[in-house]
Amino acid sequence: MYGKGIIKGLGVTLKHFLDTYIDDIRMGKKRYTDEGIEYRSSKDVRGLFTVQYPEEKLPTPEEFRFVPFLVYDEGEDGERKIRCTSCGICAKVCPPQCIWIERSEDPETGRPIPEPANFCIDVDICMNCGMCAEFCPFDAIIMDHDYELAVYERIANNIFDKEKLLKPAEYYRSIRPVNYQIQAAARAEKEAKKAAARAKKEA
Repeated sequence: MYGKGIIKGLGVTLKHFLDTYIDDIRMGKKRYTDEGIEYRSSKDVRGLFTVQYPEEKLPTPEEFRFVPFLVYDEGEDGERKIRCTSCGICAKVCPPQCIWIERSEDPETGRPIPEPANFCIDVDICMNCGMCAEFCPFDAIIMDHDYELAVYERIANNIFDKEKLLKPAEYYRSIRPVNYQIQAAARAEKEAKKAAARAKKEA
């Protein structure tokens, strides 16, 4: 009544305004580093907490998922060893059916080669659910962290082919270090079991 609510509301605004300057003085230049941006997105922030995108960006959680990419391992001679065997499981489990795979074939025998001739994802259809990465038995398809995909031309830019989707395993390790270590340990254990089985068979 009698304008008290307006004055009280303006008081809250004034408090946030003053707290912003107190935070600025307390944190100094750290306010505009990754540490400061993380603080501004936490529950402990005082004052204004706006992040000035795109100059400032919130830290991306490891489990954040956007358009998937294909992983390849680099050989000693720099050769790319694509993990994908074009088995088609990812295309089968994809809810919006945005994945298309073209298998490679041996030109002499006509038999399939365990590597895709082409692999396409329509990123406008992709719902970023992560089912393809979840079901891939070879850890060949991983959900990316790159969410800045705005373009002017949909057909030319938003249908990713194999070359656009391929990224090295080092990139995968940089964005998902925990997951990478878990999968690497599982693969190493599997290889050790195979080696033990071979040695037992040869003995």
